[in-house]
Amino acid sequence: MTTDVLEVDGISLLLKRPGGGRALRAWDAADEQLLEQILARFSPDSRPRVLIIDDQFGALTLGLSSFAPVSFADSCSLSSALITNTPSGHSVLTPSNWLAPPEGPFDLVVMRIPRQVDYLTCLLRWVNGVLVPDGTLIAGGMIKHLPDSSAAVFADLVHTREVCPARKKARVIVAAPGDQTLRNWADLWKGYMLPHTEYQVSAMPAVFSREKLDMGTRMLLPFVRQEAGALSSSARVLDLACGNGVLGLAALAENSELAVAFSDVSSQAVASARDNVLSAFPDVEAVFHHSDGIPEDSGQFELVLLNPPFHEGGVVGDHIALRLFRQVARHLAPGGRMLMVGNRHLGYHRSLRRFFSTVRQLDADARFVVFEASNQEAGRS
Repeated sequence: MTTDVLEVDGISLLLKRPGGGRALRAWDAADEQLLEQILARFSPDSRPRVLIIDDQFGALTLGLSSFAPVSFADSCSLSSALITNTPSGHSVLTPSNWLAPPEGPFDLVVMRIPRQVDYLTCLLRWVNGVLVPDGTLIAGGMIKHLPDSSAAVFADLVHTREVCPARKKARVIVAAPGDQTLRNWADLWKGYMLPHTEYQVSAMPAVFSREKLDMGTRMLLPFVRQEAGALSSSARVLDLACGNGVLGLAALAENSELAVAFSDVSSQAVASARDNVLSAFPDVEAVFHHSDGIPEDSGQFELVLLNPPFHEGGVVGDHIALRLFRQVARHLAPGGRMLMVGNRHLGYHRSLRRFFSTVRQLDADARFVVFEASNQEAGRS
């Protein structure tokens, strides 16, 4: 965990970036410049209603605490970051998410610009629906992480008032709301047919591979179907880092008597998986967790399905997978197993053996490898 101090206009924040073991700060120049622009333009004394979208580790939410902001984030990792970074003696703000979005109107929206074009489009359209007509949007991000077409998206959806000079490789944009909202956006949901079934799989913009089945998941699916078909009635299955829920749906398509749980750090992913499951299997026993991994109180599972993310913001590596492997090892039922697919270059055949006593390679090609992992030793972690 890396600790650093952010100082802006008399505000001093001691921030920690939990997880990953990476020597990275919990804030960047985009956070710094967003705070500078807001504090130069607005005063808490005027009591604007402020919304913060997709703060990363609490820099914006805590830096603007004097405004009593509403914090809204797709990722549930912000919740744990706020618990870690909120000073002792202060109440911890609980962010809202896409499972229950906050209601407007807001006078000021402060937004981290996302990397994905579709998600940026989604956010700007949603902001247009919650800002007051004369309200202000102040959005920023690191230039290297901005979508290539972000300028065109802003030009199409909001009224840009000012593009602040780039500084420290960050950019801030000040805008007024436009007219286009989510209500008239046909691309809010995109999807495809689940192979070997009659079920449609759809997802919201922040969800991985929402328009087509990714090749790693395609390689894993035959083993999911095989294992799900062999499980007993009411066996507990977890689709971990579920995305649109395609792996859990494939298991249910093979054996609708399973008790399947879906978990993802993204609230749009959880909302998408929930919509897909309830549409295809309205009577199944399914639960949905907006969680950064496996909730501690979720019990044990006979089967865990996983296509682990290998990037978090601008950080690429196996740190997310390692954390998930450790959690899975604690939550496998006796005789249970995990089926997973991963990128070959990340070398999961080595890291899996740190957490599981038995690791088998089931399939592989030039890019992906499918593994089965299990523990014969109870409590091994």
